Amino acid sequence: MQSLRKLAFVAEISQAKGLLVEGRREAAFIHLQRAHVLGQLEVLLHVQVHWLMFKVEVSRRRVWAAVGQLLRIVLGGLGSAVGVVPVGNTGGSDISMFKRLPIAPDLQDLADGRGAHVGQAEQDKPQP
Repeated sequence: MQSLRKLAFVAEISQAKGLLVEGRREAAFIHLQRAHVLGQLEVLLHVQVHWLMFKVEVSRRRVWAAVGQLLRIVLGGLGSAVGVVPVGNTGGSDISMFKRLPIAPDLQDLADGRGAHVGQAEQDKPQP
């Protein structure tokens, strides 16, 4: 059975891809950042997120951000392979690839195997 973390990763990637099809790159990137936090410990998941981030940056015509994503594909993949990743880092080229960041509480819950909002970014959650 898949872990809640992996299911949440797949949900975030799926939402990002759907938003990209709609041309909503900014919203899609938020889900890719969330997927990055969830998937950075596994090589293939980590590389997949950076590949999708690269494609978004190319579509935005942000050359240096796209180059940053290419670097992250290589270095991030290696980091995941040896178990050295900056936990909580959201993966965008606007943040140092070595900087650790606090993990959003809902993502921490998912990473810890608990959580009811798989695949929902904060702004997507129903308001009380």
